[in-house]
Amino acid sequence: MRNHEVTVEHRLLNGDGKLIEPGWSRKYIQIYDRKAIKKPAYRIKEWDYYYIISNEHKFAFCMTVSDLGYLGMNSITLINLENAVDKTATVLVPFPLGSFHMPSSTKEGDVTFRNGKLAVEFLNRGDHRILRMDYPAFDGGKGIRCCIKLYDIPEESMVIATPWDEDPQAFYYNQKINPMRASGRIMYDGITYNLNPETDFGGLDWGRGVWTYDNYWYWGSGSGQVDGVPFGFNIGYGFGNTSAASENTIFYNGKAHKFDDVKFNISENYTDPWTITSSDGRFEMDFVPIIDRSAKIDLKAIVTDQHQVFGRMTGTAILDDGTEIKIKDFLCFAEEVHNKY
Repeated sequence: MRNHEVTVEHRLLNGDGKLIEPGWSRKYIQIYDRKAIKKPAYRIKEWDYYYIISNEHKFAFCMTVSDLGYLGMNSITLINLENAVDKTATVLVPFPLGSFHMPSSTKEGDVTFRNGKLAVEFLNRGDHRILRMDYPAFDGGKGIRCCIKLYDIPEESMVIATPWDEDPQAFYYNQKINPMRASGRIMYDGITYNLNPETDFGGLDWGRGVWTYDNYWYWGSGSGQVDGVPFGFNIGYGFGNTSAASENTIFYNGKAHKFDDVKFNISENYTDPWTITSSDGRFEMDFVPIIDRSAKIDLKAIVTDQHQVFGRMTGTAILDDGTEIKIKDFLCFAEEVHNKY
């Protein structure tokens, strides 16, 4: 059944380490337990990725803490959306193998990472989240710090459990929460940017699972508001068996509206205009890029080649009841990523 919705709480994996019920849900409802995975620790991948898009200051700010088994990748990105300039720094940690102690749920638990270069805290307070970070060496010693509060967390989100055909013990369990209002401050190069929760929003990409080695994915996300109503979207495809459900969801006024497949129509030049189309006609967009935040890490056995493109989206999103939401020049991102890990 396409877009099968999981509605009853139960364990994510059975005794053989396989997904019990592939599909999607509106909340965290299938219970993830790292100990139930029947793969070695170096194959397990766990991450929390937050992004903030400031319409007030025209920038995007992203933070990642990730334990990819044989490699930890913890990244900070600041993107000037007026001048199309990005600054990214990544702290690599060999063989964390679960030592980051990533929370097993989005309902509770904190993420913390600290070494001699970078200190990060993602604190979960139930009805809000606090993001703290200090990276003195960022951008050649200009330094960056933040203390951000994300709140007005929507009632519904997108949670999906995706298997792989080629390995029945491989799976991806993922929750996307958008949009959340952002307040607080970011301090960079001696300047303090105060976030305005009336215009600035954030999103969370929470991922846990065991991946096959070589994968492409396409992902897009936006968090903001339309005519004063909180609005966001999550779109994507490219890996695993998504016959049970896609991850494509429109978020409007706290509710999730599920739809079918999308396709990113991209030229060889990532900064040329894109179109994004949907199989059921519920998400039809023109995407005008501002900047291609490209990054490639090649450690031979581990390769990640990313094109995360920030820009403005214009078009129509259709809710479950047929209501058309028109968006124009909506700041967001879409990406193409090839990973071997």
